[in-house]
Amino acid sequence: MSNAAYRDIIRTSLLLDADYFVLMMPIEYRYQSSGRVLMTEAFAKTRDQLSAIYASRRLRLPFAAVLLIGY
Repeated sequence: MSNAAYRDIIRTSLLLDADYFVLMMPIEYRYQSSGRVLMTEAFAKTRDQLSAIYASRRLRLPFAAVLLIGY
């Protein structure tokens, strides 16, 4: 939740000799907060984060390819 996907992207980019990055995210993530069931679109948020990172070119990721899988 929150910045977990972003943290995974950054941590994986620090691995030596990692040419490809595969990340599996749930389409939706449901959780409880203050007795209410809330939902966030985890896959869409992560897709948007990766698109923004590659579009901006300010942060260069060392991967030849990234595969994002939604389940």
